[in-house]
Amino acid sequence: MTDSAFPALHGRPAQGWVNDPNGLVVHDGRYHVFFQYNPDAPVHADIRWGHVSSSDLVRWREEPIALSPRPGAPDEAGCWSGSTIVEDGVPTILYTGVDRRGSGEAGVLRAVPRDAGLQEWTVDGGTIPGTAGAGGLEVRDPYLFHFGGHRYAVQGAGTAGGEPLVALYTCDDLDRWRPLGALLDAADPVAAQLPPVQIWECPNFFPIGDCWVLLLSLWRADGGPLGRGGVVWLIGDLEQTPDGPRFRPQSSGVLDGGDVFYAPQVLQHGERRLLWGWLREPVGETRAVDAGWSGVLTFPRELSLDDGELRSAPAGELTALRADPVRIGADGSIEAQAYELSGTASEIRLVLAGDAAEPVYAYDGPPREHRILVDGSVVEVFAAGAAPVSIRTYPARGRKWRLDAGEGLHARVLALPTENGK
Repeated sequence: MTDSAFPALHGRPAQGWVNDPNGLVVHDGRYHVFFQYNPDAPVHADIRWGHVSSSDLVRWREEPIALSPRPGAPDEAGCWSGSTIVEDGVPTILYTGVDRRGSGEAGVLRAVPRDAGLQEWTVDGGTIPGTAGAGGLEVRDPYLFHFGGHRYAVQGAGTAGGEPLVALYTCDDLDRWRPLGALLDAADPVAAQLPPVQIWECPNFFPIGDCWVLLLSLWRADGGPLGRGGVVWLIGDLEQTPDGPRFRPQSSGVLDGGDVFYAPQVLQHGERRLLWGWLREPVGETRAVDAGWSGVLTFPRELSLDDGELRSAPAGELTALRADPVRIGADGSIEAQAYELSGTASEIRLVLAGDAAEPVYAYDGPPREHRILVDGSVVEVFAAGAAPVSIRTYPARGRKWRLDAGEGLHARVLALPTENGK
């Protein structure tokens, strides 16, 4: 890959369109990450499920496409977002199938693997009864959880009147989902403080410690600023009621402070909560599209709670990417396409040398520990006590980065380790 903007360490295919991470699962010691994918063009069309896997969250192997639209089937117009559960030891994909009548006719389909390596999949049956929108309700993006000895599912949803909600189902039997109303809707006093949107997409609902966390991707029908760029978290309690579980949030916050982050998914693996998100191209940006690719997933992030706030940090395994130190020139120049900045600083300006625009990232305040991961056009900033900030920028070949940060930050090249180490 000769494109200096291509994020070579993030494990995406060399060409085509990538959006939402899907179906995260660990199987036989490998992490499997699926994602919305169009291999034929860098546009959102004819969506399939792409697939990469890794044993260490660092080296990624591209796998065969897992799901593809089937002519005349309920997923003829696209295999949209979903999740994976393990049923009797077998990973099972549950995803949104879209037919030619549009997303309002979307329903949940199930796929099972044909081999132990999860490289080939078969769609098992048709749309699961009860999972399609009814009464004008638009639904998509199933995600499953367990509570009180039973299994439930949520889907992102919006009413015909433009009110967002999280639709809830009981699904101990995967062949028979029964709607239970809303896990949460905009009438809740905490949820009512969220930006007004028409659909809460890609809900992730999971426990951390004694709390329950709900992630929502905020979708606006008019394509406004939040149309593909706002993700929030809510933390609270889950209560069992006669009508089924109901979420009672107590606090909320922004999951990522950048304007290109959307549609994350969380992998629950033991006590760990690992997250990937979609980093889209900024509105109006065409350089990646012109190069034949668009979109990338974040590096894996680990979630934790800190004084009632949801925090994100790079997964610990990513330290294996650290290679040789990078000398920061007297003028602040950094000669590397992929590198990490780490340390404590009170003032940071990271720019592309020769660029008259605003800094790619800037900080001015009390000394704060930072970790900044740069890989081609992807910049992921982690500052202590703050939400991460995901940024897309496009270094041309030969253009150098420049850092103004005093002596506080140090740079190291990021590179894939060999099988036996660096």
